[in-house]
Amino acid sequence: MTTSSIAIVNGYVVPVSQEPIENGVVLVTDGVIEAVGSADDVSVPEGATVVDAAGKWVLPGFIESHGHVGIHEEANGPAGDDTNEMTTPNTAAVRAIDAINIDDEGFRDALSGGVTSVVVKPGSGNPIGGQTVAIKTWGGRIIDEQVIHEAVSVKSALGENPKRVYGAKNTTPSTRLGVAMIIREAFIAAQNYRVQRENAELEGKPFERDLAKETLARVLDGELAWDQHTHRHDDIATALRLADEFGYRLVVNHGTEAHKIADVLAERDIPVIFGPMFTSRSKVELRDRAIANLATLAKAGVRVAITTDHPVVPINFLVYQAALAVKDGLPRQTALEALTVNPAAFLRLDDRVGSLTPGLDGDVVVWSGDPLDVNSRAERVYISGAEVYRFEDGRGHVVERSERFA
Repeated sequence: MTTSSIAIVNGYVVPVSQEPIENGVVLVTDGVIEAVGSADDVSVPEGATVVDAAGKWVLPGFIESHGHVGIHEEANGPAGDDTNEMTTPNTAAVRAIDAINIDDEGFRDALSGGVTSVVVKPGSGNPIGGQTVAIKTWGGRIIDEQVIHEAVSVKSALGENPKRVYGAKNTTPSTRLGVAMIIREAFIAAQNYRVQRENAELEGKPFERDLAKETLARVLDGELAWDQHTHRHDDIATALRLADEFGYRLVVNHGTEAHKIADVLAERDIPVIFGPMFTSRSKVELRDRAIANLATLAKAGVRVAITTDHPVVPINFLVYQAALAVKDGLPRQTALEALTVNPAAFLRLDDRVGSLTPGLDGDVVVWSGDPLDVNSRAERVYISGAEVYRFEDGRGHVVERSERFA
């Protein structure tokens, strides 16, 4: 079997999971990071493709931990929007992967912003929105070849969105009371379903499957996280209450007012995927929206990630949000962690992505300079060791599938 290696040399290597390395080397073999270290410590094998990153910064690919790329397509209007199945409040059975258009322009934008992984989530119109999926932002012939992990999380929403959607239909839930009730009833049904399924298996009897209840049973078993769309602090408190009742892994998404109860979240080690930041105060829930709130959360000890909520904010602006968060008090290291190791850990993707660590996927980005400097740009992007994007001659070029699979 032929071995393929690429060595990125002479760069300022920022693994994120450890201290930066001057004159560093990142060696990727057969799509996996084999070694990271100084030029004195890492030997470049004969025949490896060598990329000179002198004067450049080398980092792991960034992770968009809450996006709708591929299911809310760029420039396709309603025909390209499959984000919300708003026909019933509980759509736990739907899966984001079944609606992803691999050729959505948003994926190309992601590469230009150094984003190599994204957790694609259904929208927030329902109390229970459906299953998410973690994928690479480029490289497969079909979307299934880009999957990092299928078993990531279930999206749920509290607050204004489900109230507005179902209130307009004059049906339940039209209040916060009703939204919480829908979630609680669904989990109780899933608990009962799980017991009935186990009894049927023990007795060797046939059992009628229910896709929604099976999905929620996976949440109860700890296999899937509970991605809770929630802005206001009182809704976050409801999210905590529900998590206590049913014992699932809670991840707060958005967290506009999470800073108001940062001490509670830190004490309970509840992570927050914060953002999007480049938005106006378009609804009551966003009245206290501020970029500086992220620094307050981090200072309290809350583990944080950053989201664009693409296409609410273009996915390639993920790093710019981090840069402005630093301007408003977020420590630089925390900002980089919020784009890499933190979301990988929250959503259990850290066996594949999130840092420049031997054994992880060879998702590497060569930047012209410090990525938290808005003047820097991603110049070369590698996913599993394959170049998928480069910036040269004043323009970005995505290595299209027609080129990779010709």
